[in-house]
Amino acid sequence: MEDNNRLTEYSVNDAEFWQKRYDEGYTGWDIGKISPPLQAYIEHLLDSGVSKSVQILIPGAGNAYEAGYLHEQGFSHVYVVDFAKLPLDNFAKRYPSFPKAHLLQADFFGLDPAQYQFDYIIEQTFFCAIDPSRRSDYAKQMQKLLKPTGKLVGLLLDKHFESSPPFGGDKQEYETLFQQFFTIDTLAPCYNSIKPRQGSELFFILSQKKVENAGVL
Repeated sequence: MEDNNRLTEYSVNDAEFWQKRYDEGYTGWDIGKISPPLQAYIEHLLDSGVSKSVQILIPGAGNAYEAGYLHEQGFSHVYVVDFAKLPLDNFAKRYPSFPKAHLLQADFFGLDPAQYQFDYIIEQTFFCAIDPSRRSDYAKQMQKLLKPTGKLVGLLLDKHFESSPPFGGDKQEYETLFQQFFTIDTLAPCYNSIKPRQGSELFFILSQKKVENAGVL
């Protein structure tokens, strides 16, 4: 069990909180490899013939195993965002051919939609790391960063915790939040989670809501 009390001098909204976690080894969310449900989804994209030049964002990516896998498969426009510098430096060492300009040490909420637009955004242990009071801001920013045909895809924790982070939730909470901003294509229990998370993860796919034509007067 991670000792969150050691980090109470910082807020989860601060880069220092996450940098200190990496510095002191408090990275219980890190499974050391790409998450099987997300690997399966990427393989589905490959099988469907999706262009490898699609724009993909992984926010709060940490060690970014998903980004590494996408890079290995030939996707050329993958962007990684994290508050902390250490995991980005580690990723750059593991993948020296990954574009350095695509490794962004930045606040996800500060990304400018006029500069960044994505076909896919992959959620993996980022949503559960932000303060729950910012969940509506998360959804709004995702909506702004996605292209009109874009999709937000990933995993959510289907459980609550005595101490946080991670900040948990349940399917009903997520439906209430996301249906305000997106069309919910999929929100269902994961069948291929890693063993410690079996029964406590939801896989989801969200699409931008279609804008209805107002008609000509």
